[in-house]
Amino acid sequence: MNKGFTTNIKIGVLGGGQLGRMLQQKALCLGLDIAFIDPDENAPCKEISARFFKGDIKDFETVYSFGKGKDVITIEIEHVNVQALEKLQQEGVKVFPQPNIIKIIQDKGLQKIFYKENNIPTSDFFLINEKSEIPLFEEHFPLMQKMRKGGYDGQGVTPMRSKLDFEAGFDTPSILEKMVDFEKELSVIVARNENGEIKSFPCVECEFNPEVNLVEFLFSPANISDEIEKKSQKIAKDVIEKLGMVGILAVELFLTKDGDILVNEVAPRPHNSGHQTIEGNYESQYGQLLRCLLNLPLGDTEIKKPSVMVNLLGEKGFIGNAVYDGIEKVLALPGVYLHLYGKAQTKPFRKMGHATVVNNTLEEAKVIAKKVQEELRIIA
Repeated sequence: MNKGFTTNIKIGVLGGGQLGRMLQQKALCLGLDIAFIDPDENAPCKEISARFFKGDIKDFETVYSFGKGKDVITIEIEHVNVQALEKLQQEGVKVFPQPNIIKIIQDKGLQKIFYKENNIPTSDFFLINEKSEIPLFEEHFPLMQKMRKGGYDGQGVTPMRSKLDFEAGFDTPSILEKMVDFEKELSVIVARNENGEIKSFPCVECEFNPEVNLVEFLFSPANISDEIEKKSQKIAKDVIEKLGMVGILAVELFLTKDGDILVNEVAPRPHNSGHQTIEGNYESQYGQLLRCLLNLPLGDTEIKKPSVMVNLLGEKGFIGNAVYDGIEKVLALPGVYLHLYGKAQTKPFRKMGHATVVNNTLEEAKVIAKKVQEELRIIA
């Protein structure tokens, strides 16, 4: 794709959720029209893409048929049929991230093995096949049990602190990961194009909702030292380089109380920890992904202004047609950019949208973001 840029490039995306929706919004700025496929006929991308298809992205024939005739295929969720992507790649379709890398990242056990084999710092872990093996590792408690496959948005993770937790364990192949005594949870979005050019976004700090293990607030830039920033950037770049991956990679990190940086896990796609880049950085994670897919020079990742992202979650106790109570008050606040994902139905803690607050100071952005969270209730 180095013989001049054309908007006739046929791009296909597996998954049609909010990440795909924001990718399409950016693609339209470049005159690109992306095709999406998702099992939900009312997925967020349907409203804004003329080439939206309903289909099972875990099914070989469905994925293979969708990918035929495309120039490049990417994903907005990891849980896809890799065998179909491998066949498409063999037939000349560009697939980014590459299928062999998706296969590693789909399996948290393979992820951890990759980190250890490539000297990427991560917490100690054990592999188990079934729940009955958990008591064998009691001497190593506290541990986190993580399902090797299928976990998403805080699902598939449970703590193991004592015998009382055995019953809540998952009876499926899992990793038992040494629980990290961390000071902060950080994230770095890093990108690599086909030419091997690598750029990363400044490190951000994540604050989680403990009830559902979802990001509640995200702060950009992270409140960390220059030394920790440089160390985080280096680790993120090492991961994508050693994978040899083309695309964007969210590298989730723990900053331990001893000042060490450990990789928690990675996501080979746009990520919740990069939403603030749309308004807060010169290039967004979505624009950067398009640059990777088209092998264009990577964009400027620097921060324009401090920003805070707040996830807008469905209110507890409400299931049904979504109503955005308090939206007028939120839109009257300074520096607030509202993104609603077009999901008709709400349920407790469902990601219905996000807001990014941009301000001259991070502290003031935090105050306004808290007001957004307090004022906007997504009910039914």
